This record gives sequence, C-alpha cells and structure tokens, in this order.
Amino acid sequence: MILSKRAHQWLCHGVAVALATAMVPMTGSFVEARAEPQHAIAMLGAPKHGAGFEHFDYVDPAAPQGGALRRAALGSFDTLNPYVIKGRPAEGLGLIFEPLMRRGRDEPFTLYALIAATVETPDDRAWVEFTLDPRARFSDGSPITVDDVIFSAEALRTQGRPNARATWGRIARIAETGERRVRFTFTDSEDREMPLLVAGFLPILSKSYWQHREFVATTLEPPVASGPYRIAEVDPGRAIVYRRDPDYWGRSLPVNRGHYNFDTMRFDYYRDSAVALEAFKSGAYDLRIEPDAARWATQYTAPAIDDGRIRLETVAHGVPSGLTGLAFNLRRPLFADRRVREALSLSFDFEWLNRTLLHDGYVRTASLFDNSPMKPQGTPAGGELALLESWHGQVPDAVFGPPFAPARSDGSGRNRLNLRQAARLLEEAGWTVRDGVRINSNGSPLRFEILLRDPANERVALAWSRMLRPLGIAVSIRLVESAQFQGQIDNYDFDMVFGDWGVTLSPGNEQQNYWSSQTANQPGGRNWTGIADPAVDAMIDALGAARTREALVDAARALDRILMHSHIVIPLWHDAGTRLAYWTSIARPPVVPVYGPQVETFWRLP
Repeated sequence: MILSKRAHQWLCHGVAVALATAMVPMTGSFVEARAEPQHAIAMLGAPKHGAGFEHFDYVDPAAPQGGALRRAALGSFDTLNPYVIKGRPAEGLGLIFEPLMRRGRDEPFTLYALIAATVETPDDRAWVEFTLDPRARFSDGSPITVDDVIFSAEALRTQGRPNARATWGRIARIAETGERRVRFTFTDSEDREMPLLVAGFLPILSKSYWQHREFVATTLEPPVASGPYRIAEVDPGRAIVYRRDPDYWGRSLPVNRGHYNFDTMRFDYYRDSAVALEAFKSGAYDLRIEPDAARWATQYTAPAIDDGRIRLETVAHGVPSGLTGLAFNLRRPLFADRRVREALSLSFDFEWLNRTLLHDGYVRTASLFDNSPMKPQGTPAGGELALLESWHGQVPDAVFGPPFAPARSDGSGRNRLNLRQAARLLEEAGWTVRDGVRINSNGSPLRFEILLRDPANERVALAWSRMLRPLGIAVSIRLVESAQFQGQIDNYDFDMVFGDWGVTLSPGNEQQNYWSSQTANQPGGRNWTGIADPAVDAMIDALGAARTREALVDAARALDRILMHSHIVIPLWHDAGTRLAYWTSIARPPVVPVYGPQVETFWRLP
C-alpha cells in the first residue's frame, strides 16, 4: 500500500540492537557458501513464474502505447521526496523511483528481477545478495551501481521516515562482494521477510544527485529517477505531470512488459472528494476509484454515464479488507480502560447507519483480515492456540473464545440492548450519570473530540455522536485542512480519528508500524492508537518467524484476535470489490490480479 513492509523484531529486541550494529559499506569476500542465484524470491513456497517467463498473466503485452492518463489527488503537495517526514509528497512519485525487484500482483508475496538481475539468500535468510543488471541506468544515463544501493539504504536508515528507519535499521552490514554484487546481512535471521523488503521496497536513489543535497529538506526540484517516468512539470500544490522516459533501460524486462503504457500521467489536486467527483464527470480527468458506497449509489449521474462514455463497474479482488475504523488514542487517559472503549463500540449502530446513510453498500468489518483465509475461524486451535497460550491473563479472555464480532442491532435506530450493555460497562469503569451527563468520580464529564480531514466522514461522526447522547456522552467534531491534520496526526495530538490500516496476503512489517510497542510514540509513525502490548509484539514476531503459509496464517489470526478483542478501534466497514468509474478513452486488461487493478501500471489505451 505504501509500502513499508514488516520490521517486527526490532520492537522486541529493542532499537538498540539495530543502532548498535553499524551498517558499514565494505568490500571483501565471505567464507560461507553462497546460495543459488535466482530470478525471483518468494516469501513462502516457490515463485509462480519460472526463470523464462515472458510477462505477468494479468497484463496485455501488446497493449497500445501512448496517450495520457489524468488522475485526481486531494489537498496539496510541497515536496518531491516521499521518503522523509518533512512535507507532503506529490502523488505518483513511485513512477520515478524503482526498487531492486518488482512484486508480482497475482501472488501473496513474490518479487522478480528488475534492477537486480539475480537474488540469492540462504535457507535461514540471514542475508541476501543481489547482482545488479549491467544495463540498469538512472534517468541521467549514469549506471546504477552498488554504491547507489548502499547510499540509498544508509540515507533511509538514518534520515528516512520512522518506519523506514526501523526497517532498514535491522541491516547489520551492507557490503560490495564482487562486480555489481551487493550483500545485506541482517541483525538476526528471525524475520524471513527482510530479504524481500530489501528487494522490493528499498528505492534506489542516485548517490551523485543526493549526496550534495539536504536529504531531509522539502524540495520541488525533480530528482534523478531510477524508474520508467520522469517528472515533466510541477505546479506546486496544484498539479504534477510525469512523462515516460524514452531511454528507460528496463522497458523490455519481463516484469515491465504490458506496463507503463501511457506517455504522460498527470495528477491534478482538488480541495475535496465532492469537488473532484464533479470535475471527473465533466471530463477533467479519466478515472476515479470510488470508496464511498453512498456516493456511488446517488451521485454517479451524468450524460456521459448515460450514453456510455463513462463506464461504471465493481471489480472483485482477493485483497484482505484491512481495517477502517474510528481509532482511540490510548495515550489519552480517557481511553485507557478497555471497558470504556468497548462501551463506546457498543453504541455504534452500523446496521442503522448502513441502511439510512450508506445505501446498504458495505459489510461490517470484523477482522483485519476479512475477505481472506487469515480471518480467525472458531476458537483458537493448533499453532494459533500455541502462540496465545502463554498470554493467558495478559490478553482479554475473549481472545480464547470465538472470533471477534461487532455488536449488531436490528437497524431500526433503537439500539437499546447494546446501549444498556454499554451503560453497565461504563458504570463498572467508574462512569456514572448525573443530570444526564456521564461523569467519573472526580466529576469530570466523559467527552472527547473526533478529528477529521475528509468531509465525507463528518456525517458518520455526527450520526455516532447522536447515538452517544443517551449514554450522557458529549462528542465534538472538528474538520481541519489536510496539512493541519497531518501535523496533529504526526504528533498524536487527537482524541479519535478515522483510520485506515491496509494489509496484504503476506502480512508483515506494516503490522509493526501499525501496532508495535516500538512505534507507539515515534512521531510521524502509523501506530495511531498508541497500543504498546507485549502480546501484540509477540504475534508480530511470529509473523516474521513463519516458515510456512500455515504458520503465517496462525500468527495473523492470533494477532487479529488480540487487536480486535482489545477494542482499540471501532471497526467500520469494507466491500469486497473496487468501484471503478472511467472514461472509455482508457481501458484495463480483462484479467484482474489478486491485488486488484493498478491503474498507473498496466492500464492502457482502448
């Protein structure tokens, strides 16, 4: 999604391990036996595509080339460097920066040769070694070298965003081991995903370009690129245009055939989704991915839709739901008691909301891994139970029962049964009612603020605030502009926010960034709830230690049970497909990969 995939073990062993082990560029040979060089690396099992594959199954290798793709973005931007905490980066920068290997979108987690022609790693994955393709070039024509790879890792480890610093901080040593060969040795061999993270999520930057510039500063100067596009135009905060590099060295690689079919890609910025939708219907841009079922049901009306110039479709995929929800900030004393959080969750009447506001367009989310086999089933058993057993008494008892299920109502708007249960929990937690106001033993009222960035969330927040009134709870709602919201989020200065935590079929370091003790108080991180629970840390460790798909699923299910039964988020909803609205001036290949349609990568002209 963003991606910075799992770096879990540093939370358990401590960041001191990573910092104490310096990442030192060096040359020299290694005495241990080499692994066998391969064209691909899979997290578990064997790659789907063999060494001689010509292209991915989900692309059209003969796709027409040319034309323009116009997209929309919200808010504004002030930097072209997406890898540091300062500034708001422009949309689409992944088009100009590439990693060593490219992910196949029809497998849980497999990467194939790109800048690196081959990859090798031992059975314990204590290290990974790449041989760079001698043809690989930056956009200025200079070769991509081992020095560039080393520089990229060091820059992101020391100056990158918090999640990147944590991930790359688990590299103990990086060394040039031969001509165009570079080896990463890790602080331990317990996180089997680390070789894939280095392969697929370390952007390769030009050392000669960046070494004389301040890496952490915002910049609107187009950098030297390693990917298939260059930045052609920048209208600060308003628009950015990318143009396909005619000299891009990797155009004919198997991982690129059928990809990057548009000559130019443009992102125009809009104030909010409502304005952007009207612009789309008027023809200002080509494609829209619609997350809002109510808007999909009521606002997609236009002559171009009626006469077929705009196509509407919902495309199924195999991506786990992830979690969209109202996140409690556990750093606030108000939310420290699990009973208070559970009571507030009970008051949320999804069935009524879905029927009256959302046109029954969603399914209630019950798991971080809904829409996938990683969703917990029944009571814990086998390997899943083995992971949880030692945490008896330290995690909610409900973890050892059936999977979490959000409270249901009859959809009538009279949520009395759940509200009575919520009131009992609040009283147990020391919150009583006086003159219609819920107060604690000090007489302080139970009130909090929901911080919003997206106006579309305001009506949901308002509806929930009304649901809380019978409990004597007052909620205020504050809508702020994008930059202010980001600043408050980065510093965890909020009571509650709408959050979105995406997952993949190979959950990993993103779980570390979302839920670990290590990230609970790192400014700019993604642990918005502030959860710092050793049991959660242990389950994230187990994800990284998994050697089989079965072990990975056990760890994912165990993690899910703890998180959901801890009531750190009020889960909202999801849908199993992607809602697409697009002008027929563009088209997608008929095959949709497991991870869904990736517009900029393999869409094309009709």
